[in-house]
Amino acid sequence: MGDVAGHLAELRSELARLGAVAGTLPDDLVVIQVGDLVHRGPDSDAVIDLVDHYIREQPDQWVQLIGNHEAQYLRAPAFRWPQRLKRRSVGTIRRWVHHRAAVVAAAIRTDSEDFLVSHAGITETFWREVLGAPPTAQAAADTLNDLLTKHDDRIFRAGVMLGRQDPCAGPLWAEPVTELIPGWLDTPLPFSQIYGHATVNDWVDPVSLPPALRGRITSDPAAKHEFIDVRGGRLIGIDPGHGSHPVIPWRSFEVRGDAA
Repeated sequence: MGDVAGHLAELRSELARLGAVAGTLPDDLVVIQVGDLVHRGPDSDAVIDLVDHYIREQPDQWVQLIGNHEAQYLRAPAFRWPQRLKRRSVGTIRRWVHHRAAVVAAAIRTDSEDFLVSHAGITETFWREVLGAPPTAQAAADTLNDLLTKHDDRIFRAGVMLGRQDPCAGPLWAEPVTELIPGWLDTPLPFSQIYGHATVNDWVDPVSLPPALRGRITSDPAAKHEFIDVRGGRLIGIDPGHGSHPVIPWRSFEVRGDAA
């Protein structure tokens, strides 16, 4: 599930589409939410409460990832934002992280493809220099989550979105066009990646594609998903781009496999 951005009605609607009834997820569904649950929309605290319900009641079926907006409440804020969560919600996010109910990354294995899921994706430089070039999505996710437990600053490393392009921008901050995608145009992906945070496409105001991506990228405007084909796998962006008002329509990206 892509960025929710404080839109409770949109979250409830999408969970209902996925089969949730009366606050219960169906037995065959695992939700991996890519972070940025909060800010922009009007109901961030209620979104946190709803997600906390699923984490408490069905902890094996809700995998919560940390986005750069949740990170605002885990350390000194990296940027100014006009909206602030209530103290209760801040405590909830910190409790999730303390008990590893919220992590940086998850891995999905299918019969034909492995996926690393994170908020912003991992750049080739970050994969190689920080993670030590793990060959599998599971190994990458384990290392990323261990770095979070150690409060490693590299997890929170920002790049062009906070003013300076950085090929080693971390998994909460990598910008797709300038930081995430370029390194993987020259180096084969060891596994596919699914991420939120931002997309190449602006779903509200379409932009022309960078020359390097022409012929490599396809999109599903109804779902708000984009697919960048590179050697070794795919980079799949699923951020619907909600602002103060939700972007409609949108859907979660559905995969049949095993999540960990």
